[in-house]
Amino acid sequence: MVFKSKNLIALFAALFLLLLGIQAFFMYKTYQVKEREIYRIVYNKLTNYTDNLEDTRGLKKASDESLQRIFIKYTDKKIDKKEFLNLFEENRKKTRDQISNYVDKQFEKEGYKVAVKIQYLSIIFLPSKTNLLDRPITLFETRNKVVKAGISNTGNWQTSSKSTSDDESKIIKNSSFRVKSQTDFEILNIKNIVFRELTFLILCCIALLTSVLLLYIFTIKNLIKQQKQVEILHTVVDNISHEFKTPIATLKIASKALKKDWNPETLPLMERQISRLESLMSQLHKDETEGEIIKIQPKDWDFFIHDLAFTYPEIQFILKNEVSQELPFDKNLMETIIKNLCENSVKYGSSVVKINISTPQESLAITVSDNGLGIEKKELKSIFEKFYRIQSNNIHNTKGLGLGLYFVQNIIKKYNGKIDLTSQLKEGTTFKINMPYEN
Repeated sequence: MVFKSKNLIALFAALFLLLLGIQAFFMYKTYQVKEREIYRIVYNKLTNYTDNLEDTRGLKKASDESLQRIFIKYTDKKIDKKEFLNLFEENRKKTRDQISNYVDKQFEKEGYKVAVKIQYLSIIFLPSKTNLLDRPITLFETRNKVVKAGISNTGNWQTSSKSTSDDESKIIKNSSFRVKSQTDFEILNIKNIVFRELTFLILCCIALLTSVLLLYIFTIKNLIKQQKQVEILHTVVDNISHEFKTPIATLKIASKALKKDWNPETLPLMERQISRLESLMSQLHKDETEGEIIKIQPKDWDFFIHDLAFTYPEIQFILKNEVSQELPFDKNLMETIIKNLCENSVKYGSSVVKINISTPQESLAITVSDNGLGIEKKELKSIFEKFYRIQSNNIHNTKGLGLGLYFVQNIIKKYNGKIDLTSQLKEGTTFKINMPYEN
């Protein structure tokens, strides 16, 4: 059973981890899809603007022809490399605010913080296949800097023109350039945006996982509880015969005594033990006896102690019986109280057990005290629980089911009584019971 339970726990844990992994993968994929969707919206809104950026919103016009003149001046070495690059840098600075304002306005409602950057990756002078750039240069850029582009768009375009040289030969010169550009887009607050839009889905996933985890914990706790109950029941099965040992042993002794010598007290003793066996069987099924009540007589208390003394001849039982009238209590239940308390004393090392029975102020008072091992304070609150057995010693050295005091307490509750317990280690234990009977 323990092996199967461990397997179930391991399987449950594996399935939970699998579910956790599936949920994490699902959330990751959902995040990626949402991120791509948002970038697609940004791209669709800005791509036409960036493609025609030179002619948009009053920016300084830089037509193909003017760009060609710049390229030609550089290839003809009429301007040096520094001047060539400064032209692009100046253009970037002049257009930065206007581009930034336009982009910010487009996504003001959505709250997107968008960064855009347009670069020339290469400018190839086709006749000689010479690259005018040794590194990418930025032509346009927003105030928000692109750190890691979420989406990039590359393009190639070619420009060519014919020009006449200034010398006397009037030579016609063909100048062609191929330009490769790249436009980068980045939404700087993309994570906040995606998580904001997926908040409900994330909360649902967390709630689902939490519910499964709580169910898992609840199941494990119940499983552990059930295992403990199974272990207790196994102990009950192992020791079930012991609870019947006392009346059976008494019957055997009485039977042998009857064979040897006739004693008028032997047959009543046997009858009482047979009745007790029947009572024990009933208690195992119902916890308390139902049906016809046999009221207890004053002499019955003496019989209870007489039976105990007969069964445990080595133990000194001292009875002080002050009851002189019939009481409205079930005889079998009172026998269970007296014998369970006294036999507990015997089990835990008592040599002398004192029993006082009286009827003060229309109530039954029973006191059972012994000189046994005593009970530790930490055990006192648990000894009346069903199947509980004192753990300070090896429970297998002291036979029993852990039902005796449980039965005693239930019987006392049935009669609206109360039980008090005091105990000192190595000195003994005292049980005080009081049950009213005026009603």
